[in-house]
Amino acid sequence: MPVLVPAQPAQAAPPLPTFWLGVHRPHWLKESRVPMFVSNRQLARVKTLPRAGHPWALDSGGFTEITKFGEWRTTPQQYVQQIRRYRDEVGRLSWASQQDLMCEDDALRMTGLTIDQHQDLTVANFLTLRELAPELPIIPVVQGWLRPHYARCVEKFAAAGVDLTKEPLVGVGSICRRPSTFTASWILEDLHAMGLRLHAFGYKKTGLDVSWRHVASADSMAWSKGGRFERTCGTHKSEANCLPYALRWREDLLGHLAAVREAA
Repeated sequence: MPVLVPAQPAQAAPPLPTFWLGVHRPHWLKESRVPMFVSNRQLARVKTLPRAGHPWALDSGGFTEITKFGEWRTTPQQYVQQIRRYRDEVGRLSWASQQDLMCEDDALRMTGLTIDQHQDLTVANFLTLRELAPELPIIPVVQGWLRPHYARCVEKFAAAGVDLTKEPLVGVGSICRRPSTFTASWILEDLHAMGLRLHAFGYKKTGLDVSWRHVASADSMAWSKGGRFERTCGTHKSEANCLPYALRWREDLLGHLAAVREAA
C-alpha cells in the first residue's frame, strides 16, 4: 500500500527590501513621507538643519571624497560629531554609513592603493568609529570588486573582532557603478548566504530584480539622472531636482518589485 506523504506548504516569499530614496536636497527631510538617504557632504554645509518628518539614513559621501581628493579629509572625530548633530537636531536617524574606501578603478587610481589596502583602511575606520561612538548606529561596509574580495573583507572584519553576522545591517560597497549587474548580484547572494543582513548602496533597478531576496535594504538616486531628460510637472525645465517626481519614481520602483515578488 503506498505511503501518503503530506504536501509541504509553499514557502512564503521574503518581504521586499526597504528602499531609501537618495536625495540631494537636505530640506526634503522635513517634507519627507518616505525613507530618505542623504549625503553627509550635503548636510554638513547646512547651518540650520531641518527636522525629519520620517526615518532617514546618512551616506558618508565617500565616493566623492575619495575620487575627488584621494583620501578622507573628514576625520573620524569630525564625522562622529556631525552624526551626533544630525541625531539631535534632525532626529529620526536610522543609521549612518562608516567612512569606507570604495574599490572602483577611479578610487584606486586616486589613492594609489590596492583593494587589500582599501579593505584594511575600511576595517580600521569602523573600529575607530565604534570606539569613538559606540552609541551611534554606524554600520560597517564590506568592500571589494570580485566575489573573493568581499569574502576576504568579511574575514578581515572577523579577524578584527567584528562578527558581521551579529550586526543589524552591513553595507555592500562598489556594486553600483558596474557595466553589468550579474557580478553584483552574485556578490550579494554570497554575502546573504553567510548570514549578513545587507544594504546595497546605489543599487540599480535591474539589480534589484534579481537581488531583492538577498538584501534588507537598498538606495538609489537614479531618478535624478533620468529626470534631467523629462519635464512632466510643467513648472521647471527638468525633473532632476523635483521631489514629487522623485516620490513617483520610488512608487513605480516599489510597484515593479512587488510584481516581481508576486511572480516569484
